[in-house]
Amino acid sequence: MAATRALTAEEMGRQQKEISVSEFFAKNRHLLGFDNPRKALLTAIKEAVDNSLDACEEAGIAPDLRVEVQQLAEDRFRIAVEDNGPGIVKDQIPRIFGQLLYGSKFHRLRQARGQQGIGISAAGMYGQMTTGKGLRIVSKTRKGPAHRMEIHMDLTKNRPITAVDSDQVQEWNKPQGTRVEIELEGTYQKGPRSVDDYLKQTAVANPHCRIEYVTPEGETRLFERATTQLPRPSTEIRPHPYGVELGQLIKMLHDTRSRTLSGFLQEEFCRVGSKVADEIIRAAKLGERSYPTRIAREEADQLYRAIQQVKISAPPTDCISPIGEERILEGLKKEVDAEFYAVSTRPPAVYRGNPFQIEVGIAWGKPGGPELELEEATGRILARRKKKPAADSDELLAAADEPVRLLRFANRVPLLYQQSACAVTKAVIGVSWRNYGLAQPRGALPVGPALLLVHMASVWVPFTSESKEAIAGYPEILRELRLGLMDAGRKLGAYVRKGRRIASEYQKRGYIDKYLPHVGIGLQEILGLSSDQRDEAVEKLRGVMEKSRSV
Repeated sequence: MAATRALTAEEMGRQQKEISVSEFFAKNRHLLGFDNPRKALLTAIKEAVDNSLDACEEAGIAPDLRVEVQQLAEDRFRIAVEDNGPGIVKDQIPRIFGQLLYGSKFHRLRQARGQQGIGISAAGMYGQMTTGKGLRIVSKTRKGPAHRMEIHMDLTKNRPITAVDSDQVQEWNKPQGTRVEIELEGTYQKGPRSVDDYLKQTAVANPHCRIEYVTPEGETRLFERATTQLPRPSTEIRPHPYGVELGQLIKMLHDTRSRTLSGFLQEEFCRVGSKVADEIIRAAKLGERSYPTRIAREEADQLYRAIQQVKISAPPTDCISPIGEERILEGLKKEVDAEFYAVSTRPPAVYRGNPFQIEVGIAWGKPGGPELELEEATGRILARRKKKPAADSDELLAAADEPVRLLRFANRVPLLYQQSACAVTKAVIGVSWRNYGLAQPRGALPVGPALLLVHMASVWVPFTSESKEAIAGYPEILRELRLGLMDAGRKLGAYVRKGRRIASEYQKRGYIDKYLPHVGIGLQEILGLSSDQRDEAVEKLRGVMEKSRSV
C-alpha cells in the first residue's frame, strides 16, 4: 500500500473554501430537530404552525388553522398548514421559505415564537433532501390576487430557486391567508411527543386559536377556541445595557449615527436617560462629547465595565405578553377534565438584560370517581358522582401511580423533547412536593394524577440549542421557576389536604350512620320511646355529632 504523501502549506491552502450556512445545517440537521423521521414530521409541522400563529397575532386576527397530515407511502408524508393570516407579499415568499437565517424577528427585542429565521426554511430543506421536492406555497394578501409558488433551495449558496410561479389559483376562496405544503420522509405515531400531542398542547397554551386537524387516517379533530380575545400585543424595546457584551458594544459604537457618547447611550439603549448616561461616562473616565465611532477598544472596555457598575432600572416589560391566568384556566378546562385547577403568575424579572415572566398552571385529579363535598351550612358531607371524562380528555393527565405530566412552553410553544436537560424540569424536581401532598421519589418528578403547565415568556428565550427544545438554566430563571411552582403548589396542597380531611371524616361519619340506628333502638327499649320519638332522637344525635366535628 502506497504511503500517503504529506501536503504542503500551499496545497492545504488551495483546499480551503467557504461553507454556506445551508450546507452546514444540511449535514447537521439534528441541530435543528430533524434527528429521526418521527421527530422530523413533528418539527416541520411545529415550525409552520408557529409562523402562522405569529402572523395572525401580529395582524390582529384570531387564528384559524388547518393542519393536514397525508401518508403517501410507508415513510413518506405530505403535510400542509393553512391559516387565515394577512398573507405574504409575492416578492418575499422565495426568501422566507428558501433561505436560512432570513426573517423579521432576529433583530427585534419583543416576544415572538420564532427567533432565528431558520425554522420553516429548514423544514423545506429537510423535505428537499429526503424527497427531492420543494415547498409548495399558496398565499393571498387582502389587496392582491392569490399566487402559487414551488421553492427549492440552492444548498451551496443558501439561495432560493423558484420552480413554479403562478397567479392562477382557482381553488383558493379565502380573502387572505397562506398555505404551506411539504413532502418529506417521516414516521407517524400517536402518544407523547407526537403531532397529536403537540397540537393538543398548542390548544391549551393558545385558547384564542381554532385548529382543525386531519390525521393520516383521514379523521378530523377540532380544537375549538375558548376565547376570541387575542393576547396583548408586545412592543419592541431597545437593548438593555446589562444585556450587551463587549463585542456587541464595540459593534454598536461603530454602527451608531449618534455624534456624542451621551447621545449614543440614550438613543441606543432603554432605561438610560441623561443622568444615567453622565454617570456611566464619568465612571468610564471618558468625555460625554466623545465621538462614538472613534472610541478605541480599550476605551470601549472601560465603558463596558462602567455600565456594569452603574445602577440602571430594569427594562420595560410591555415587550412580553404572558398567557394570563384567566386564559391558562380556559385552556386547561377546555382540554383537560380535572377536579381542581390552580394558576400562579410571577412578576416580570430579568436575566442578562432580557425581560421574562414565568406562569404555572396545575390540573389535579381525574374525573369519574366519587366526589365528596362539604356543606358549610349543615356540616354534612355529600357524595356525588363526578362527570365522566370525554373520550380523550384524560390524555394529558397522569395516572395516580405515575409521575405528573409536565407541559413546558416557551412563548406559547410546546417543548416536547430534551425534558431532562431543561431548566423547567430541574426546577420542578428541586421543589419538595411532599409539602403539597404529592409523593416524590428522590431526584425525580412528583407522582400523582396531575398536570403541571410551565410557561416562560421572554423577548429572547435562552434555548440550549438551535432546535429550541430546552431552556437554559440561568440562576434568575431557575429562581423564578421555583417561586412560581411553590406558589401553585401551595394552592394544590391546600386543596389536597382538605380533600383528605373530608375523605377521612366521611369515613368516620360512615361509622355514625352504621351504629347510630342501633343506639336509637337501645334508647327506645330503655326509655320506652315510640318509633317517631326514637327517629327524632336519632336525628338530633346525628346533627349534634356531625356539627361538633370540624373538617
